[in-house]
Amino acid sequence: MNTSAVDSLLAQMRVMKAAAGLREPGSPAQAGKVDFAAVLKSSLDNVAQAQAKSEAMQKAFVLGDQSVSLSDTMIEMQKASISFQTSVQARNKIVQAFNDIMHMQV
Repeated sequence: MNTSAVDSLLAQMRVMKAAAGLREPGSPAQAGKVDFAAVLKSSLDNVAQAQAKSEAMQKAFVLGDQSVSLSDTMIEMQKASISFQTSVQARNKIVQAFNDIMHMQV
């Protein structure tokens, strides 16, 4: 793995951490330990909410609701798609890291 890929992965992780509202380890404002399962569940719930909102807007647009525009519907569809693709890519990175660790020689 080259250093640019590692730097890119670290930058992505920092952005995701900031979006999740997490603090640096050892910072005085840290309230306690962060539960990985809770963060993962929250992230997946956000993806599910984005998809549900997108689906609801699509349905409203198809049924002729005048308060829902095509552009808003398309934007929500893209938001849902991006959040889903982000979660898939995060899963792929976690699986890849797990496989790399499992194949390490000790």
